Amino acid sequence: MIDLIIRPREHDIGGLIVRRVLPFRERRSVGPFVFFDHFGPAVFPAGEGLDVRPHPHIGLATITYLYDGVIQHRDSLGNDQPIRPGEVNWMTAGRGIVHSERTPEDERARDSGIFGLQAWAALPVAEAEAEPSFVHFPASDLPEWAADGFRIRLIAGKLLGHESPVKTFSELFYADLRLAPGGSFVLPPDHAERAVHNAEGRVTVGGETLTQGEMAVLRPGSDTPLEADPGGEAKVILLGGAALDGARTIWWNFVSHSAERIQQAKDDWKNGRFAPVPGDAEFIPLPD
Repeated sequence: MIDLIIRPREHDIGGLIVRRVLPFRERRSVGPFVFFDHFGPAVFPAGEGLDVRPHPHIGLATITYLYDGVIQHRDSLGNDQPIRPGEVNWMTAGRGIVHSERTPEDERARDSGIFGLQAWAALPVAEAEAEPSFVHFPASDLPEWAADGFRIRLIAGKLLGHESPVKTFSELFYADLRLAPGGSFVLPPDHAERAVHNAEGRVTVGGETLTQGEMAVLRPGSDTPLEADPGGEAKVILLGGAALDGARTIWWNFVSHSAERIQQAKDDWKNGRFAPVPGDAEFIPLPD
């Protein structure tokens, strides 16, 4: 049932451990998802927090999903929106957008936790230059359902007859599955490409046990049973969708099917041709 188990690479970014799962040398994408980071759980001491300065994106949509903490999103369209656990901030970069991600000032007044995931979905080639946009949905707007041993919140896409209100440009599913201690769930083979990420706890996928931060990429065409360890709840992300319509290159924060388009984005950022984030003069320079 499992094609590959991905064990993430860890990076320390200013005291916050980030586990990078995708892209992986043996698996560059799952459905449209070309990038997947797992950060925390961690605690920022009072006076400290996350400070990701304004930076650009093209050719993708970003989704940040939190289990703990608050992140303030600001972008070049003028959006200024906190994201809290269970909510959706879906940002479509398209032809180009700039945003920052920071811990809000009121959270910095005390010790504050942070625990979540960030994923990028590559846009289809035909939509790669779409107008940039941003939408926010509270957790109460997302489909949720439960049965004995599990409950699911559908973050984006379609799964098991449910559909998220988040507009996407490609066929995908992205869901928050909570398994009770010893609880089980069967993921159907409805999508061509599928993966299971263990965000917290221990979960057995098709007979293989995943520890925290690991992702199992599934073989197509069969039901896949998931089961939590009897000793505790498991937090699991289900993701995937239709295969990408061709290879993608990721360079820094840019995703494209075209090397020339990435070079243009580099030149545009270096020469100040991206729109700024209102009220934030800082920025991350183009890497060497």
